[in-house]
Amino acid sequence: MDQKIWCSIFVVILVMVTFSGVNGDPLVPCYFIFGDSLVDNGNNNNIVSLAKSNYLPYGIDFPRGPTGRFSNGKTTIDVISELLGFDDYIPPYSQVSGQQVLRGVNYASAAAGIRDETGRQLGGRITFGRQVINYQNTVSQVVQILGSENQAASYLSKCIYSIGLGSNDYLNNYFMPTVYRSSRQYTPQQYAQVLLQQYAQKIRILYNYGARKFVFNGIGQIGCSPNELAQRSPDGKTCDDRINSANRIFNAGLKSLVDQLNNQFSDARFIYINVYDMFQDLINNPSAFGFTNTNTGCCGVGRNNGQITCLPFQAPCLNRNEYIFWDAFHPGDAANVIIGRRSFRSQKPSDAYPFDIERLAQI
Repeated sequence: MDQKIWCSIFVVILVMVTFSGVNGDPLVPCYFIFGDSLVDNGNNNNIVSLAKSNYLPYGIDFPRGPTGRFSNGKTTIDVISELLGFDDYIPPYSQVSGQQVLRGVNYASAAAGIRDETGRQLGGRITFGRQVINYQNTVSQVVQILGSENQAASYLSKCIYSIGLGSNDYLNNYFMPTVYRSSRQYTPQQYAQVLLQQYAQKIRILYNYGARKFVFNGIGQIGCSPNELAQRSPDGKTCDDRINSANRIFNAGLKSLVDQLNNQFSDARFIYINVYDMFQDLINNPSAFGFTNTNTGCCGVGRNNGQITCLPFQAPCLNRNEYIFWDAFHPGDAANVIIGRRSFRSQKPSDAYPFDIERLAQI
C-alpha cells in the first residue's frame, strides 16, 4: 500500500482516538457529594445565611475566583475529582441542570450537620436530611434521562458517594452549650451514638436509591482549628483534647459502621477515610509537608486569626501554601491537596479502611 495512504490512515486513527475519549474517561461515571463547608462549592450562595464564602479573598488561588468554596483554592473533593479523571469539577446542586446530573452532583452546604438543628444560629443551611431529599430528586431526573429505573440503578451503582458530615454537630451544636442543649442531654459517647444512628438511616435511603460505593469521611481535629485555639487554648497552640476526644469517639463509631454495613449489604462497598490522623501528621510534622504555620488562619480576625472568618476583600497572608489553615475553620488549598491525594490513594495503611477511593472506583 502507498506510504501516503498509510500515513493518512494513521492520522485518521490518531484523531479518532484523541477525540473518542477512550483514554480520557473517568474511573467512575459519576460522583455524588454530601457534606458541609469543607466541600460546599456554591450551594449556600443564594441562601440567607452567615455561612457564605462567595467573595474575595475566598477563591483567590482558584482559577474561577470566589465560587462559594471555603478555601483559597481547591477543596479535597476537587482534588479527588481530578484524580478520578473528571474533566471538570462536580457542580453544586443549586447550579446543576439537564444531563449534567449524569456526572454527579455536590449537595454539600456550609453549617450543615447530621442533626437538623445543627448550625441554625448561622441561618439557612441544607441539612443532611435535605441533601438526601435533593439526591432523590436527582435520581428522578436520572431515571427520566436514561429511560427506566433499571437503567438508572445500573448506572448509579457504578458511581462514588462521598459523605462528610459531623463536624458542625460538634462545632455548631454540642460544644456550643449556650445555644444548644445536646451537651446537657448526652455524654460524648451517647451523642456519637445518636449521630451515627441518624447517619446510618440516611445511608440506607441512599442505598435504596441506587448508591453502592460509599466513602465515609471521618471528622478532622476540630480542637486544633484556629477558632477553637482562639477560644480555648491557653497558649494559642495546644489543641483542645476535650473536643478532639469527642471527635475520636465519633470516628471510631463511623469506622465500625463501615464494617456493619459491609456485612449487611453484600452488593455494596463502604470505606472509611481517616482524615483525623492525616491532620495529625500535618500538625505534628509540618515541615515535612512544606508548612510553617499550624495554628493560625491565613485570613481572619482576632487571636490566631480565628475569632472571625475572612472578611470581604480582607488581605490574606502572602505565603498561603505554608499555612495549614486558610481561615478560622477550614484548611487551605495546600492541605486539601494532601488530604485529597491520601484519600484517593493511601500513603499509610491507616489512611483508609478497608481500602482507598482508587480501589473503590475500580471494583
